[in-house]
Amino acid sequence: MSFFPKISFQHEVEEYLTKVFRNNELITALGTQEAESKYQSLLSHLSHPPGFTTVRVNTHLASVKHVKKLLFEEIQKQFKGLCVPVLEHPKIQDILLIPVIGPRQDLKKHASEVIVGAHCGYAVLRGAHVYVPGIISTSRFMKAGDLVSVYSDIEGKCKRGAKEFEGVKVFLGNGISELSRSEIFSSSGPLNGMGIRMIERVYLSPSFDNVLPSHLFLQNLPSVVVSHILNPQPGERILDMCAAPGGKTTHLATLMRDQGEVIAMDKIANKVKKIKQNAELLQLNCIKAFCYDGIKALSVEKREDEQEGPPFLPESFDRILLDAPCSGMGQRPNMAYSSTLKEVTSYQPLQRKLFTVAVKLLKPGGVLVYSTCTITLSENEEQVAWALKTFPCLQLQPQEPHIGGEGMRGAGLSLDQLKLLQRFDPSAVTLQGMDINSLQDSREDDLISLANKDCIGFFIAKFIKSNSK
Repeated sequence: MSFFPKISFQHEVEEYLTKVFRNNELITALGTQEAESKYQSLLSHLSHPPGFTTVRVNTHLASVKHVKKLLFEEIQKQFKGLCVPVLEHPKIQDILLIPVIGPRQDLKKHASEVIVGAHCGYAVLRGAHVYVPGIISTSRFMKAGDLVSVYSDIEGKCKRGAKEFEGVKVFLGNGISELSRSEIFSSSGPLNGMGIRMIERVYLSPSFDNVLPSHLFLQNLPSVVVSHILNPQPGERILDMCAAPGGKTTHLATLMRDQGEVIAMDKIANKVKKIKQNAELLQLNCIKAFCYDGIKALSVEKREDEQEGPPFLPESFDRILLDAPCSGMGQRPNMAYSSTLKEVTSYQPLQRKLFTVAVKLLKPGGVLVYSTCTITLSENEEQVAWALKTFPCLQLQPQEPHIGGEGMRGAGLSLDQLKLLQRFDPSAVTLQGMDINSLQDSREDDLISLANKDCIGFFIAKFIKSNSK
């Protein structure tokens, strides 16, 4: 059941993707009709939010059972007594899953309208309130305390400060304005803080604003799986090459029981600041974050022994996570993907440069996990085929837990190799809404199975570096 239109792309990107999902290997294996059906289903899923909100428990500070109880009480308070379960995952024991109720099609729309930017809109669909920087336009006479309907400008056509907007807009729900129109668009510069407090969303997800901030970390399910697959051990030296905003970094440190060293790098200073803030909030001390470009992280000459930051000598790390910069096409919800084909195809060479550095920095016998949040072949399975050909020292490894699907055909990998890869493909499940009645009739096992599939598009490969040079 599709509530929003399918994701839209620029024409050249659409043509590119169509070729990817109609490649000869895939058509030979599935047949034209099934391959096309899966692709169209994927496009529909991408414009809708995942069926579950996933939070990772900071087990460094609290038990999953304790946080589950606190979270259940918080959700009951937010949802005014509506009984939405908080589920534990049998294979990923540090996450909690909250089913998303929606789409709710019976919401009344109000005359006073607020238009928000696409990214703000996507956050609202996943439980956020509306903050002032995300507001583009409001009705002419909006006052603080007004009931308003919130819409997303998915094509980016609305002019800031407009009093009305007739372009393509998607209804997100209703809220109460915290500020007047004149305060929001004040000439003294944009305010920060909450602009609209959402009270009825098309998709009902809890807000996590200041909810158990040192105990919970909002993360997509596959992003949590990645750190478990790397499986860092206490006392090891770990590198998170492209680490911002620090969700995986802090997870790695937690899995190591805060013993050892996690080096986190990102080349943007504000993002490094965010990693440090998250490490402090979650009370993790083994993380060292540096503002540095991963491509330059390999040192060609002997270093001063006291220098703890990059660049690093070859074979310096026991395990490396390369959650690579990517085209991000697996993120949900996304109704209009704005990148050009040139931008989409620019990621493969960048990822290869980073991967080459990662292989050199890894100790013999060490583990390298490569991941992306995108759906293309060129950034996923093609990178694996290239890596195995370029670096004979690397071998693909089984992944644990393995809850996503296998790799996609089209890059010339064998069926055995594809089975070792993990591709989270939202089209693996029928797009369906969830209301409170169907939720209460569902078995917990079925809900967990749905959560494993109805998540963002994501890809994971795990390699080990052999001891022989």
